[in-house]
Amino acid sequence: MVDNDSFSEFLASAVHAAQKAGEIIRKGFCQTKHVEHKGQVDLVTETDKACEELIFNHLKQLYPTHKFIGEETTAACGTTELTDEPTWIVDPLDGTTNFVHGFPFVCVSIGLTIGKIPTIGVVYNPIINELFTGIHGKGAFLNGNPIKVSSQTELISSLLATEAGTKRDQETLDASTDRIKSLLFKVRSLRMSGSCALNLCGIACGRLDGCGRWCCYC
Repeated sequence: MVDNDSFSEFLASAVHAAQKAGEIIRKGFCQTKHVEHKGQVDLVTETDKACEELIFNHLKQLYPTHKFIGEETTAACGTTELTDEPTWIVDPLDGTTNFVHGFPFVCVSIGLTIGKIPTIGVVYNPIINELFTGIHGKGAFLNGNPIKVSSQTELISSLLATEAGTKRDQETLDASTDRIKSLLFKVRSLRMSGSCALNLCGIACGRLDGCGRWCCYC
């Protein structure tokens, strides 16, 4: 049984790892990037890899019995099955395309599941210095201040997030543009930030009123 003190310790460890990775991102943000392609428009940089290595090394040293799932290791080695064991799930640089182009919507995303339930969450944008944190059942915070979702209930007055994704085949593009055109008749406006994690944080703090399920394919 994991107690509240352990949750607080896990959160502090994740925050420390995210901030250290954030230093790497800040350092590389204005420098020339060495870019590889995972797909036609799906990119990865040395910064992605360095951040994931730093985060994993830090957390594995503290919690050697825990499981780990990372975006870059998954891309290289295949999908890892989520179990009931404490599992750290890491996207070391969400918004890689933004990072490559010097667009400041980038973040480190670290989560911990226990019994397959999301328990700890940390999202850190080191470029604008915003740190989102949360513990299951204990609320969510932005730079230490409590946050809450929007009270908006009218779709026509809502600001939603969506993303184009990374697939460029005609069928996928047609489906994406059809969804966007359909939504634009029903909402105030749409935003594409290029970062799924920051989209979700935008909802958590009330900047956005919602997002479609397709917004997480960026």
